[in-house]
Amino acid sequence: MARVEPSPVPAGQGDGLGSSLQTGADRPVRLVSADTSAPGADEAIDGSPLAPEAAAQALDLASVLALVDGQNPQVALARERIAEAYAQRNRADALWLPSIRAGLNYNKHEGAIQDVVGDVFDTSRGSLYGGLGAVAVGAGSPAVPGVWANFHLADACFQPRIAGHEASARSHAAQATRNTFLRDAGIAYWELVRAEQQQAIVLQTLRDTRQLAHLTETYARTGQGLQADHQRMEAELAVRRSELLQTEEAVFVASAKLVRLLGGDPLGRIVSAEQAVVPLELTSDDTPAADLVQLGLRQRPELAESRHLVHQACQRLQRERFAPLVPSILLGLSYGGLGGGLGSDITNTGDRLDADVAAYWELRQLGLGERAARAEASSRVRQAELRQLADLDRVAEEVVTARTQIQSRASRIEIARAGIPTAEQSFRLNWDRIQNAQGLPIEVLQSIQSLAVLRREYLSATVDYNVAQLQLWWATGWFCEPVAAPPAARWRP
Repeated sequence: MARVEPSPVPAGQGDGLGSSLQTGADRPVRLVSADTSAPGADEAIDGSPLAPEAAAQALDLASVLALVDGQNPQVALARERIAEAYAQRNRADALWLPSIRAGLNYNKHEGAIQDVVGDVFDTSRGSLYGGLGAVAVGAGSPAVPGVWANFHLADACFQPRIAGHEASARSHAAQATRNTFLRDAGIAYWELVRAEQQQAIVLQTLRDTRQLAHLTETYARTGQGLQADHQRMEAELAVRRSELLQTEEAVFVASAKLVRLLGGDPLGRIVSAEQAVVPLELTSDDTPAADLVQLGLRQRPELAESRHLVHQACQRLQRERFAPLVPSILLGLSYGGLGGGLGSDITNTGDRLDADVAAYWELRQLGLGERAARAEASSRVRQAELRQLADLDRVAEEVVTARTQIQSRASRIEIARAGIPTAEQSFRLNWDRIQNAQGLPIEVLQSIQSLAVLRREYLSATVDYNVAQLQLWWATGWFCEPVAAPPAARWRP
């Protein structure tokens, strides 16, 4: 099985520290300071333990989905269950066919024996048999017939259909498993993007706060400002350093989760290839909810699995209804050479042919067993139908929920998009005022905080929107075999 092996990535690439949040086709929100004196992205800040990744693999959404489809062990396990189910169906198709046995046996008797008329007498004899079948002793047919068939006609009629529905159900279940892991991997990818971009936002906020702290320190030292303002900035720096460590942890955790879903080396690292976060549109916003629900009900593999399980339960019920009316068939045919004589002599050899045909009917436990078996099969049919109804309701709910989330999160994106330019302008104006000793440091700090909040809100709303798009794509059953690349998508500015 192929593994996700780490490959070198240049320092800073994909780590989110130099990334930007795209807020419009004509105006991106950059996560670098407007002040040219701000420290660079590759500089150590306040003793931060963050260091560039020396060995990490940069993946985009297309690569993530393709890797999950090809090497996730749970997806491979689901496919193996399909192979098992089809092997069981092939075995059920062959119930009509006999088995062939070949062997030999030697029988030696010493002492008392009874003949067919009831006389008991002592004798010493032996016999040897070889050919189709085995354990041919005395006048009876061989205990192990050479050509052997023993089956219930009800099983021969219904078991292939039962096994066929089981195989089809497992096939759709494997597709559902695969779709779920593709969705989970896509979500994990966007959570990694969220963590990386949050790290970038916190780092930029830390830079801006550090500049403000440096300015307030200078003012306090020269008597142009208050020492309390400088101490307030130092406290704010401590908060930002703590946030930086939290975001670093979040990046590593998100990477580890994505590595697990890809079935890769647990010690490997993945970074996203996203340099900007933009809303991803997989489903048109103007598609009516009713159409999406119908699409999900028609395409979701879980519902196809439920249908086959209902059919399977109905076939089992039919089998139990007909079981007492149709016989079991027993066929046996043996042919070989038999020789024997008194003592240990093997003489009087010759060919031996035995053929047996039998049909018998069975009424289990005086009919009580038959009634219980039919009641059990009927209950399984009702259970399968109830599960199918529950699956229908669940799919409809998942589609409606995802579509509602898309609409709500699109509005959040627009609100944050509109607020970021205002927050940036406020930051610049307040920064210019304090540099000219015309404002208070707290005003700049509030501007920094407001800008960070809006950037985080835009990031959160955009990532949540993309996650909801993946949820809707999954809920409507649009992950189809094979997956060499992600579903065709257009990037909305």
